[in-house]
Amino acid sequence: MKRTPSFFILRVATPGLAFVLAACASGPRPPDWQINARDSGERFVQAYLSGQPRVDALEFDRARAETTRTGQPQTVARIELLRCAARTASLVLEPCAGFEVLRQDAAAPERAYADYLAGRLQPQDIALLTPAQRGVAAASEQAAPAALGAIADPLSRLVAAAVLLQTGRASPGVITQAVDTASAQGWRRPLLAWLGVQEQRALQAGDAAEAQRLRRRIDLVLKAP
Repeated sequence: MKRTPSFFILRVATPGLAFVLAACASGPRPPDWQINARDSGERFVQAYLSGQPRVDALEFDRARAETTRTGQPQTVARIELLRCAARTASLVLEPCAGFEVLRQDAAAPERAYADYLAGRLQPQDIALLTPAQRGVAAASEQAAPAALGAIADPLSRLVAAAVLLQTGRASPGVITQAVDTASAQGWRRPLLAWLGVQEQRALQAGDAAEAQRLRRRIDLVLKAP
């Protein structure tokens, strides 16, 4: 089906770090692989966050296949980063293995973003991130909630919250923002993960009533179809 292109992009967890896959509306229609990769990319992210593993796996494979056909490692690396961003937002804090095998052929912003996801971004590389990400990357624990709140895109905000958690700067305000963001989007997987963090902290603080309230909320989400 023919589409009217406006600005075909593949996001990697933040509106600013948008990897352009085609020209603006004034240009020619982009190749089918770009449209297909974008669409499958959007679908696998939504499926992952919603807790639909079969759809997630199918759409990721499609997106990766479309980009692999180009023979451009940097383009494939962006798909891998997109998957790792969704996992990071859901507190699956593990190496981005799919990206790492492509790291040597990726550009500096992609390498910096991968390090950002892993919570090991070097200070000299903060400038390679988008303004919203720079704010979070450079923020102190006290300034982190405001920096996080300045990020408009929900997935970007969750990724940034996960980075703050990894680097020991996630205050209760940051965690609350992450819970509220996932809840507002109906994203089951990250919501359960962040509620779990809240529950653990309540238990550590000896607040049994709050921990029980959070457990009831977790159980409610777990019962969702």
